[in-house]
Amino acid sequence: MLDIGCGLHKIEGAIGMDVNPRTAADVLCDLNRPPYPFVNDAFDEVVGRHVIEHVEDVLGVMAELHRITRPGGIIRLLAPHYTNPDWPTDPTHRIHLNSFSFRCFTDEEPLFPFYTDVRLKPRRVHVTVLRLWKYLGWEWLINLDERWPALRFLRRFWEHYLSFIIRGKEILFEFEVVKPTALRGGCG
Repeated sequence: MLDIGCGLHKIEGAIGMDVNPRTAADVLCDLNRPPYPFVNDAFDEVVGRHVIEHVEDVLGVMAELHRITRPGGIIRLLAPHYTNPDWPTDPTHRIHLNSFSFRCFTDEEPLFPFYTDVRLKPRRVHVTVLRLWKYLGWEWLINLDERWPALRFLRRFWEHYLSFIIRGKEILFEFEVVKPTALRGGCG
């Protein structure tokens, strides 16, 4: 497992990667400066907690994470939801993310599929909301599409019309890496 942007709290048993030498990183590497120092298909799982919103080039970073994750491997990213009221407090945040931000990488309702050849299969998208809204059942309602995909319209309705009142907190993206046979193998 690779823990990108691990900071001081690297996942136990993972290889930690961070740009800052004062962290728990095993590998010092700037996510904004590919290629990363790993061979193709090196990891079964790549995890990034509160790091993707800091990068300069999301498409480039996702392409590099795709390269170093084996076919069928998992990329798991946790980030602030774009309506999180704490998002603006960090001056290093560069991008806002919502439930549909990574659709250009998927074949399910692809949005801007011409941006990249990287393919990911969505396994889970889960939004947490601020505590009051969670207690009132909104988090359960927003995430019903995890159980029943036909209810995806509820998440879309919330993000388009209600999310500036019923604010999101974090969003978890979990993808399975899809690679054509020609892309598999060692460094190239």
